[in-house]
Parts: sequence; structure tokens; C-alpha cells
Amino acid sequence: MRHTLFALAAAATLATGVAHAEPATYAVDPSHTYATFEISHFGASVNRGRFDKKEGSVQFDKAAKTGKVELTIDMTSISTGFPAFEKHLQGPEIFDAAQFPTAKFVGDKFTFDGDKLVSVAGTMTIKGKTQPVTFKANQFTCYQSPVVKREVCGGDFETTIDRTLFGADYGVQFGIPKNVRIVAQIEAVKQ
Repeated sequence: MRHTLFALAAAATLATGVAHAEPATYAVDPSHTYATFEISHFGASVNRGRFDKKEGSVQFDKAAKTGKVELTIDMTSISTGFPAFEKHLQGPEIFDAAQFPTAKFVGDKFTFDGDKLVSVAGTMTIKGKTQPVTFKANQFTCYQSPVVKREVCGGDFETTIDRTLFGADYGVQFGIPKNVRIVAQIEAVKQ
């Protein structure tokens, strides 16, 4: 009887260890990761831009539904299709890219509805100022990539921030809105 109880306890311990997988590490694929922004221009049009250089990593435990995302954006890589506007955005009145060459999102609060990822919350740092931010997941999945022959996880996320909280308040006094929509498409390859 004692051996049977010991065997059952050992089996339960092993089963628990198997059921709780370790988080996997993924490297952000810059060729499938995009960070863009949109801001209304006096209610007449929407100014849009993207950042071409980004890097980061993701730790993700599917079984536990937990993880951590770190995404760093090179603020000097802004692209709007209009060089004079890009120079203005990189200047001290907006991003001050000379003094603050990177922005960073660190998210460690994953929210699920069943098996569906709903959002990732964390902090965003722009111009040396850090604020809480939650990115809503418009879609998210993991798949076996036929190209890289490894698992890839990724999705489409969005949030809206008040840019003045980050010290980017240029133009508010003459009607340019404080709110900026940020859209991030991200894919990361399992390492």
C-alpha cells in the first residue's frame, strides 16, 4: 500500500511538471513587425508614420497564459514619406530623437478570454517618460512557419495614448489633438 501511495504521488508530481511548461523565448522578426502612428491633423486629415527599425523579444507560456514583451523602436527611423515632416517629428518639440533615440514598450500582463489573447498591458517609455499602456489584441495566433521551420507567434495590436503625458505637446495649443493611435503588428520566432 505504501509503495502504491508513493507511486501515485510521484506520478502526480511528474504530471504536474509536464502540464506546466516553461515559457518559450521568441525573437522579434523585424521583417514582419511594424509600428505605426496616426494623429488627426486639425480634423481635416490624418497624419501617419511608421518606424522602420525595431527589435525585441517575447517570452510566452501558452499553458500558463503568461509572458513578457519587450519592443524597442529606433525613433530616428521614422518614415512619413515627407522628409521635412520626419525632421520636425525627430526634433526637440516632438520626439527629441537626438536626446531620446529609442522608445520602448514592456508588457507583462497578458489578458485572455478563454484561449483568445485580448490584450497586453505594461509600460511605454517615450522621451524618457514612462506611462502605463494597454495594447488591445485585434488578432493573435501561433503557427509553424514553413519558411523558418520554427514556431512563430504574432498579432495585430493597437492602443491610443495621450502624447502630452510623454512631453510631446507640440501643437496642442493651436488644435492638434493630444491623442495618438499606435498600431503594432508583431511576429516573433521561437528560439
